[in-house]
Amino acid sequence: MTGERELALQAKAWPFEEARKLVARFAKAPPAKGYVLFETGYGPSGLPHIGTFGEVARTTMVRQAFQRMSDLPTKLFAFSDDMDGLRKVPDNIPNKEMVAQHLGKPLTQVPDPFGTHDSFGAHNNARLRAFLDQFGFDYDFQSSTEWYKSGRFDDALLKVLANYDEIMAVMLPTLGEERQQTYSPFLPVSPSTGRVLQVPVLERDVDAGTIVFEDEDGKKVEVPVTGGHVKLQWKPDWGMRWYALGVDYEMAGKDLIPSVELAGKIAKILGGTPPEGFNYELFLDDRGQKISKSKGNGLTIEEWLTYAPPESLSLYMFQKPKTAKRLYFDVIPRAVDEYVAFAAKLPQEDPAKQLENPAWHIHDGKPPAVRSDLSFGLLLNLAGVANAETKDVMWGFISRYAPGVSAESNPLLDRMAGYAVRYYQDFVKPTKQYRAPTDAERVALDDLLNRLTILAADAKAETIQNEVFEVGKAHGFTELRAWFQALYEVLLGQTTGPRMGSFIELYGIEETKALIRGKLG
Repeated sequence: MTGERELALQAKAWPFEEARKLVARFAKAPPAKGYVLFETGYGPSGLPHIGTFGEVARTTMVRQAFQRMSDLPTKLFAFSDDMDGLRKVPDNIPNKEMVAQHLGKPLTQVPDPFGTHDSFGAHNNARLRAFLDQFGFDYDFQSSTEWYKSGRFDDALLKVLANYDEIMAVMLPTLGEERQQTYSPFLPVSPSTGRVLQVPVLERDVDAGTIVFEDEDGKKVEVPVTGGHVKLQWKPDWGMRWYALGVDYEMAGKDLIPSVELAGKIAKILGGTPPEGFNYELFLDDRGQKISKSKGNGLTIEEWLTYAPPESLSLYMFQKPKTAKRLYFDVIPRAVDEYVAFAAKLPQEDPAKQLENPAWHIHDGKPPAVRSDLSFGLLLNLAGVANAETKDVMWGFISRYAPGVSAESNPLLDRMAGYAVRYYQDFVKPTKQYRAPTDAERVALDDLLNRLTILAADAKAETIQNEVFEVGKAHGFTELRAWFQALYEVLLGQTTGPRMGSFIELYGIEETKALIRGKLG
């Protein structure tokens, strides 16, 4: 056993704890299919969203951890339920009237309102793949329609038919009285209209592998449960898929715990073993309400990526996945700075510590070089005092502060400079509230101005910070926090701020002196 494997088997970070479930699952024998299968599910009636990213990112982290513990091959299936019937016309598409004519049909049979693909399902599947590809995820895309129509689900569907009564016994207690009267795990596709129908099954023939139902035209129709003539209700479909594909690991939101339990029971009825996995908490908006796509509250992934790198979002997904967290604009700066700190620290840590570092899980143990001294918070304050509207302005200061560093040599820093400008312009600048200094503060600021004049032009942050401290002490600020808060409120127009020595070194001593003179004048 290698040293890294020994460390991985002992690591405490949650992806390793999850991966150990899979090690135990295959302790006696490897999977008969030849690989360990991770799965994430996707409903393609809408576009990929921040929850899609979170589920794939977290599952990838568990997969990476398992790969450090075992030589068994692994796969990740991104499974699209594109045979689902279109229940309503989305608000954010063109040609709504055209789409409305195809309500109830499988998504892969609804014409593409954008006119770019063979169907609406194919269009949204392409969006899903492009979405996952932009983050570099390693996955195999799978289409529900292809599995149903190709016959790869046939054996499992015949088992559902053979175990119909047992599956109904699991499902019916979870339904209302009225729904119980018409419920069937099978949703036949109407031969006359092409729609996926929610209708009772009138007859079953296990030997022939068929069901009988009443079609929309009132006629009784017999169809095979194989070959794409039916699909399953989503909870039985989930359990059937676990059995048919041999899914070994799948996570889900806390709100789906009852569905996970039902799907697991159905997978067992069919002769399978439910996958390992865990249930993550849902995100909250700025008011503590659960984020909902229909409400439109909270952050979209596009909004996060407007103001911060995807690595920071991966960190947010890594941290405390079983704790409900606020997902709103004000969490972004801290997430970026925590990511930078973790990534900068990783190369210096011993191997055991590295496996506990979130940056290891974000980058599969190979993080890029980052500069921890140029934090997002510091760049935000630089954008403010420099009144920067482009990152080029930021680079004027960064290049002087760190000669030899360029956008080409440090692309993450280049992106962070651009993010900082956008975030400052949209969220910080509108909230700025400057105040005039008090008489005591004016005297202290004048002293600071004189001390900065004496300092060397290339003085470093620590030297500058010591002078700022000495001014506070010399002018009777019994709590130095009050002195720094005065600096933030008078010079920066905010109640909190950066370490002043680092800020002044980056912004420049002459520029800081001019800033102080302006406030004193």
